[in-house]
Amino acid sequence: MAFFNNGYVQIIISTVVVYLFIIIGIRLFGKKELSQLSVVDLVFILLISNAVQNAMVGSNSTLSGGLVAATALFVTNYIFKQILYRFPKLNRFIQGETLMLIFKGKLIKANAVKARLTIEEIMEAIREHGVSKIEEVDLAVLEVDGNISVLSNEFSNMTVKKMKPHETNAKSQS
Repeated sequence: MAFFNNGYVQIIISTVVVYLFIIIGIRLFGKKELSQLSVVDLVFILLISNAVQNAMVGSNSTLSGGLVAATALFVTNYIFKQILYRFPKLNRFIQGETLMLIFKGKLIKANAVKARLTIEEIMEAIREHGVSKIEEVDLAVLEVDGNISVLSNEFSNMTVKKMKPHETNAKSQS
C-alpha cells in the first residue's frame, strides 16, 4: 500500500495515535486541577511533549512535517470534541464528572482522596474565592475542567463565571 508509505500519512497516523494515547494516559493516571498546573505537572507535560515528538514526526524535522503534525492535532482535537459533545456517556468517561468536596462546612474526605487533592490545595482554592475556613464554605465542587467552584455565606456569595454572549443565548433557548 503506497498510500501508507507516504511520509506525511505516517506523520498523521502517528500523531493521532499519540494524541489518543496521551488522553487515555491522563484519564487513567488521574487529573485534578488542569487549569492550575503545579511545577511537577508542568515539567511532566513538557517532558511528555518532548518524548512523543519523534514518535509523531519521526526523522522528518522539516517545517512541512511539523505543520502536518500540528494540523493533524488540530483536526483530531476538533473531531474528538465533536464526538464527546454528541456522546455524553463517552464524554463523562473521558472527562469525568463533578465531585463535591465540601458540603455545609464539612470536608468530604473520600471525595478529596478520590480527586487526589490535599487539604492544602483545597484551602488554597477556597482562599482564592475569598473564604478563609472550610467551615464557612457551603459548597465546593471540583469541576470537570479542574477548577474548584466555591459557594459561601448560605449560598449567597459565589464566584460566577462570566459567559460569552453566544453562550448566554444558547442557555436561554434550552
